[in-house]
Order: sequence, then structure tokens, then C-alpha cells
Amino acid sequence: MAFQLSPGVQVTEKDLTSVVPAVGTSIGGTAGDFIWGPGNVVTTISSENELVSRFGRPPVVGTLNRTWFAAASFLAYTGTLKVVRAIPSTALNAGSTAGVLIENETDYINNHLDGSGSNGMWAAKYPGAIGNSLKVSFADSSDYDTNSVASVAVTAGGTSYTSAPTVSFAAAPAGGITATGTATLTGDAVTSITITNPGNGYVSAPAITLTGGAGSGATATATMATDWAYAGQFDYAPLTTAGTAASGGSNDEMHIIVIDEDGLFTGTAGTVLEKFAGVSKSSGAKDSVGRSNYYKSVINDRSQYVWWTDHPAAATTWGNSDSTIAFDSNHTPAEATVSLTLGVSGISTPAERQAAFLLFANDELVDVNLIFVGDADAATGDYVIDNIAEVRKDCMVFISPAAASAVDNTGGEAAAMVAEMASYTRSSFAVMDSGWKYMYNRYYDSYSWVPCNGDVAGLCASTDEAADPWFSPAGYNRGAIKNAVRLSYSPNKSDRDTLYKAGINPIVGFPGSGIVLFGDKTMLEKPSAFDRINVRRLFITIEKAIATAAKFQLFEFNDAFTRAQFKNLVEPFLRDVQGRRGVYDFRVVCDETNNTSAVVDGNSFVADIFIQPAKSINFIQLNFVATRTGIAFEEVGA
Repeated sequence: MAFQLSPGVQVTEKDLTSVVPAVGTSIGGTAGDFIWGPGNVVTTISSENELVSRFGRPPVVGTLNRTWFAAASFLAYTGTLKVVRAIPSTALNAGSTAGVLIENETDYINNHLDGSGSNGMWAAKYPGAIGNSLKVSFADSSDYDTNSVASVAVTAGGTSYTSAPTVSFAAAPAGGITATGTATLTGDAVTSITITNPGNGYVSAPAITLTGGAGSGATATATMATDWAYAGQFDYAPLTTAGTAASGGSNDEMHIIVIDEDGLFTGTAGTVLEKFAGVSKSSGAKDSVGRSNYYKSVINDRSQYVWWTDHPAAATTWGNSDSTIAFDSNHTPAEATVSLTLGVSGISTPAERQAAFLLFANDELVDVNLIFVGDADAATGDYVIDNIAEVRKDCMVFISPAAASAVDNTGGEAAAMVAEMASYTRSSFAVMDSGWKYMYNRYYDSYSWVPCNGDVAGLCASTDEAADPWFSPAGYNRGAIKNAVRLSYSPNKSDRDTLYKAGINPIVGFPGSGIVLFGDKTMLEKPSAFDRINVRRLFITIEKAIATAAKFQLFEFNDAFTRAQFKNLVEPFLRDVQGRRGVYDFRVVCDETNNTSAVVDGNSFVADIFIQPAKSINFIQLNFVATRTGIAFEEVGA
């Protein structure tokens, strides 16, 4: 504290209530191909319904839906999953006139927000052929209903005009807006009239007069608009928003609707997906609660299906911040109602999937504990082990054998799976199972083969909720696999011995007991306490928690007080873990024996934490001894 220079009372506080915080241990992560959703960005999902909403239904083709179902399988056990959609280089978002690649919101803001593209007014929110199912339609006062003027035809051009005459429409009835237009001359005759404001409220085509211009004889007739196909979806005709009307402007209001034209999103063709009523062509427009009411901002911020990519080609006032002007209706019928087209899905390459997984690599940005690879190839699985788990050291990777090893490979499954292990780094941060399950696909009333790595990761998450991370997720108590009709391969005792020796955890179907994870080994090859899932997860949990608490020792003095304070943080935490059966014993050394003068002078701080981890039971031996009548049990060593 600072020294006082004059008499007074100085009050200070010291916070000695720091504790080792709880850390997340059940957060899943995966990456792969999906038919919809943001690409190459981490998205958090909490349920299968949200998975459908954000990333679409599973692809129809079986080999493409396996990662989707692995994700859904994980969500059956817990509620936090981080998903990255891998985007193939060939993928395109559907557009109004052309396909365009917009991977995610950041990509849109950096490359498409200014409307300089060449794909028309709209683009599907995300890449994929499913975007071709979208239709976008909008209407302003010019084309909402029969009360507005659709076009004007010159019936007589007149003669001797030296300048274009003024075009006047008969006034609209009370509550309507009078149409306006501008005449164009060719030579000394009027050849066309462009509507600058279609007006509204007319019960029949208004009379048109042309005055001035020092000519005579020009006449024109108005044609009324037909009803907008989606007028019945809205409660009123779009005219002028309140803010623009108060400023003296007009005709800025419009309605927008997004339709699932082919039914690929909802299963029913023609379903209305979104409606945006009363949005404005003015970039400065606000709604009643102060949010932007500019139609571009409304679509970009609130639509789940489309991006804005341009104004109509002939519009000159749209996007103007001056709300005192009369906004034009210079759009064509093809612009007003458009079916998006030329969206492409594609299949990601292993390199593209690896790039997607790599978004999990930074432990300071992404909190993830249980990464499963779905149906990724062995090169991708090994990439995730080497470049994410072994780098972060606070998460585990879950892998299943290739479909060729596990499905329709009768008699050769165990040998093929053992051979696959040569493709992987033998890490204590990785787990391999033997299972592919046959599960019901409710979206297409069919069945799909799905790798079980999502289930094994899910069992770890559900173990966290039922017990603690340092309990084994295997066995009859905590290892039941959900949503499995049957297994492609249920190893017998001999095969289980072969698999377990190689570090592969069997998934077995037991009559009367269901389908169960029947092993808890990591992929570590050498004999060690870390060759068990529960021990590896124990150390991940306590290391992450204590490291988080240790950050608050940075820039403090390395003296006896700080060292004692650190021990007083860690020891109660480890006693709690011990009381919850995670460790048999522990010891924390943080004193002058390991914080020598050389350590202190080097601005370092050392704590040695010794742990005796609890071990799960993998082998049970029951000895039954029969004795003769009259023999005392003590005589036979009982």
C-alpha cells in the first residue's frame, strides 16, 4: 500500500478467497461434411433438433451421413457439441443469377457486404445444393396489389417538344399515394414514361396529363398492377415507413418473404420459411425498438436462409440514407421473385477436413474436451491426434475403424482393425473402439451404418454427469451404447483379447444386457497408468483446473507467502478429488526445495504435484473352494 503523508484512516482489502475453479470436461467437438450451415467456423450445438436447424438433415447418401449421425449420437448422451462444417473447394452458395462461395459470416462481411458481386440480389446463407430450394420474393407499393400503377404506355408521342413535359397522375383516394413518373423525349416527341413512384390506393387506372415542354398532343395511359403472389401472407400494403413519412420521403417500405420452393428444408414444397414485413429501402431507417429497419440489414442479421448481395440493377435510391426522398421502384419482375440457383455441395477432401478440425487446436479460443472424428479417414484421425490432442493436452480424440474393416468383413474384422493401428500415433490422448452400429434414420425411414466414436465420446460425457471424469465410461453401469439396432461386428472372447492387447476397446452386444463398451484403454502403446481412459481424463481435469488457478500467481512475488497461498489453493481441491475417489493419495511440494534461488532469480515458479491415480477394475477373479463337511474354514486358509 502507499505510504500516508498526513494523518488519516486508509482502508484496504485483500482477497484471499481464491479457489481452484471447476472446468468443463464434457464438451464435444467434430468436423466433417454437412449439407447446410456455416463453414470453417466453430458452431455450438445443444440438441439434435438444433443440429438439423443449423446444419440441415443428414445427407441421403449413406457414406455422407455418417459424421452427421455420429454427431447426433453424441448429443443423445449430453448437450454441448462444437461442430465445424468442412467446405469443399467446389462448393457454392445458390444465388439469384449465379453461384457464389460464402463460407460464413466473416467471409460475407469481408468479401460480399458491399454488394459488388455478380450473383444478383440474394445468395443462400450457406454453401450447398440445398440452397437451390430457396425462393425469395419482395414487393413494394408498385407490385403488392391492384391499387398501384404497374406501367405507363405512351399512346401518342405529340410533337414540337423542346423539353420533356411534366407527367401528372390523377390523385389517389384518401390514404393512398399519388403516382409519379418522368417522360423521356426522342427528338421532339415523347417516347416513354418511367414510373418513379407507382402510388397506391387507386380503384382504377388514374388519368395521366402531360403539361409544359412547349409541345402538344402527347398522351399516355396507365396499367394497374396485379396482386403480388404472397400478398395474402401480410396484413397491409407496403407504402411508406413512419420514419420516412415524418421526414417527407415516400415509397421506401417493402415486404420480403423466403420460401422453401422444393421442400428440401422442411419436406413440404412451398413452405414459408421467413417473412419480413415493413422493411425499408432507406439505410438509415429504424424500427420501433431502435434496430435497423434497412432491408439489407434486416435480411443479413435475422434471416437464417439468405444473404443480401445487391440492390436491383436499375435502382438508384435504394440504400440511400436520405429519408426525405421518394424512393424508386426500379426493379423487374425477375428481380422481385427469384428462385435461387447453381448451389453446389461437393465432398470435402481429407486436407479440407483436417483444416476444419484444426480450428479446435487453439485451447485459448476453443474449449473442447472430447473430439470424435466420425467417418474420417485414418490420415485425418492421425492428424487430429498429432496436431490437436498432443498439442493441447487437455482433450481426447475418439476414433473408430474404417467401414471396410468393421462392416461386411466377416471373420477378418479383428485382424483388419489391429492392422489399422499402425496408421496412428499411439497416444494416451486417443481412444479407438471396434464398433459400427446400425441405427434408424427417422428422416428417411431407413437405416444407416454409423461409427461408434461419437457414442464413446458421449459415454465419457454422460459419465461426467453421472459420476466424475475419472470414472471409467465402460461396462454395464456406464457403457451402454444408445440407438443401436445391432452391431456390424460383436467380437467374441478370443477377438476381444486380440483387440484389447492392441489397444482397441471392444463394443459388444450381450444378450439380455444390450450393446456395451467393454474396454477403457487409450491408444498408448507402452504399459503406463495413462493407458486407461479414466486416468488420462483424471489428469486432464486436474491439470486444467490447477493451471487455470495458477494463472493468478503470475507477476506475484516468489516468496513463502505466495508458495503457501498456492498450496492452500491446490490441496483442498485434490482432497475433494480424493474424496470423490479420483486419487488414492497426493502430495504438493512448493517451497524452497524446488523454488531455489536460481529458480527465483529466473523469474520462475515451480510446484511439484504427485498423484496416485485410482485404477479401474478390468479383470475379476472369483475363487470358489469346496470343502468336506466338518472341516474348519481356518484349516484351508479362509
